[in-house]
Amino acid sequence: MTRPPVIAAWGAGVDSTAMIIELAERGEPIDMVLFADPGSEKNQTYAFIPLFRTWMEERGIASEIVRYQPRNFKHWPPYATIAENMLSNATLPSVVFGGGSCSQKWKVAPQEAWTAGWEPARRCWDEGGRVTKLIGYDASARDTQRYRHALVCEDPRYHYRYPLREWGWDRARCAARIAAADLPVPPKSSCFFCGAMKPDEVMDLSIDELRVIVLMEARARPRLRNVQGLWRKPVLGCRGAIPRPGSITEFIRERGLLPPSEIDQIMDIAPDALLDFQAAQAALPVEKRTPMGDWLYDFQHAAAALRTTTRLPDDPERASARSRFSQGGPDATL
Repeated sequence: MTRPPVIAAWGAGVDSTAMIIELAERGEPIDMVLFADPGSEKNQTYAFIPLFRTWMEERGIASEIVRYQPRNFKHWPPYATIAENMLSNATLPSVVFGGGSCSQKWKVAPQEAWTAGWEPARRCWDEGGRVTKLIGYDASARDTQRYRHALVCEDPRYHYRYPLREWGWDRARCAARIAAADLPVPPKSSCFFCGAMKPDEVMDLSIDELRVIVLMEARARPRLRNVQGLWRKPVLGCRGAIPRPGSITEFIRERGLLPPSEIDQIMDIAPDALLDFQAAQAALPVEKRTPMGDWLYDFQHAAAALRTTTRLPDDPERASARSRFSQGGPDATL
């Protein structure tokens, strides 16, 4: 039997990046690196991805970017990212409600689908072997919990290996390894609206990312019962914890990350405008519907215009502005 192929699951964060760097330095084989793109990683992550892919290419390490491909849109405008999925369904990521299906749907499944069509993997499976999959769980307490859970998940197609745990590396050691390779240390990999983000991560987000968070929480708010927002419930700051509200929108307001008038008007106008847009698209055949991504592009331009205007909720211009925005188009404004 030939050597089983080796695939590295790369999240474009600190741990998996350091794992690949060290394995390459040790001369260990990596036949493919897969990054599953949910379309909603942080802007800083997207800036790092081409840089590190070039680093890998220079060392003969192949890499691919894979994506989940939504297909059944029912009465929704077509969406392509997890953020667009959340906005379409007026909900928040499953981690907010104690679940974890985001990773399975948008990360694990696309990698497995790609691997199923990869000739080295097919040949390995035909010979009765298992593909080696490298996972970047480090030796910290948090990743130890994830590692123990993974150990009970047997898969006849894959042999999972955890190099960072073999070496006893924690996140600080991983960051130092990346820096030693003369590469910038990437931010923690996650969607920019993940409920597991820390306050300092929110402080580093761009204006565009903050706006989508405000919209996402406002869109989901009518359906929320037991959580306040993406951070579920407030943290009071006991036992050294950093105090924060349950809503990231309120944190954005408290820290002045967006002007209060901009936050208020996004919350007041954008969710209704999105509903109008969805209703208009529902009347069209799927192939003629405007993608949700186009609406979000217009939303960003409209939200930027709010910085120079202030309208009260009963402003007569509001209705016509909402109508123009709901229909989409490059000239749409709130």
